[in-house]
Amino acid sequence: MSEKTLRMLMPQWQGGNNEAGYALGAELLSWLAPESDDLLVEVPIETNPKLLKKEDGIVARQALLKQLKAAQNLIDTHEPDRIVMFGGDCLVGQAPYAYLNERYEGELGVLWIDSHGDISSPKEMENANTMVLGNLLGEGDKEFASKVNVPLKPQNVMLAGIKPKDYESERIERLGIHVAAPEEFANESGTVLKWISDNHIKHLVIHLDVDILDPKLFRSQIFASPEPLSIDWAEGEMSFTQVARLINDVSNETNVVGLGITEHMPWEAINLKKLLAQMPILAQN
Repeated sequence: MSEKTLRMLMPQWQGGNNEAGYALGAELLSWLAPESDDLLVEVPIETNPKLLKKEDGIVARQALLKQLKAAQNLIDTHEPDRIVMFGGDCLVGQAPYAYLNERYEGELGVLWIDSHGDISSPKEMENANTMVLGNLLGEGDKEFASKVNVPLKPQNVMLAGIKPKDYESERIERLGIHVAAPEEFANESGTVLKWISDNHIKHLVIHLDVDILDPKLFRSQIFASPEPLSIDWAEGEMSFTQVARLINDVSNETNVVGLGITEHMPWEAINLKKLLAQMPILAQN
C-alpha cells in the first residue's frame, strides 16, 4: 500500500500577530508549490475580534488554540503518513509535527532550519510563533504543550542556522538539543548528516522558516520589511542553493515524512493588494 501524503494550507497569522502578511504568504506558498495529486486541505482561521486579545501572556491565545484543534481534527480525519504544511506563522507546525512524532512512535527527528530556535515561553515573548518547538518538547507554554501527546526527544532535534539568545542557549544546553551554526552547513551538510546517523533518525520532519535566507537575497520575509523594524533577532545568512543542498542531502539519508514552510512575508504582494483595494472599479458593489 502506498503512503498517503496530506498537504495542508494554514494561513494562520495570529501567532506572529501580522494579519496582512502571513496569511497571504501561506496562500502564495501553496500556489507556488509543484502540482501534486496529494489531497490539499485548508485549516479555517478565526476572524472573531474578541479572540484576538492578549490572554495569559500570549496574543490571540484562544484563536490559536481553536485553530490548533481544527488542524488536529483534519489530520486525524485523514490519518496521513506524510504531511506538507504551508504556513502561516511557525506555530502551524505544532499539529502536524506532534501527530507525526506519535505516528512514528516517538522516534521522529526534526531538522529546524531557522534563524531562531522557537523555544521561548510567555515569560520572554507574547507571540506564540516563538514557542512552537518548545511546546513540542513539552516546554514553551503549558497549555499548548499539553496538546502534544508524545513530546519530541531533545536529542532528535537539530537546530540549523540559529544564533541563540541567552535564555535559548540555556535551554538548548539543559535539554541537550543539537545545534549547527550557519557556517557549519554553508558549504557541506556533514554536521547534520552525522546527527542523523548518530541518533539513528529513520523518519524526519524538516521545518523551514524562510527567514533563514539572507534578506538581501530573498525579500519576502520579515527582515526585508520596507519599514524599519524594532526586532532584536538574528537575520538569516543562507542562500537558496545552500538550503536546497541541505534538504536534498538529508532527504538522501533518511525518510522525510514532513515538511513545514513558514513565515513567508510577500511585502510587494501585500502592498499591491492594498493598492488594488483602493481602486473604485475593483470595489464590491
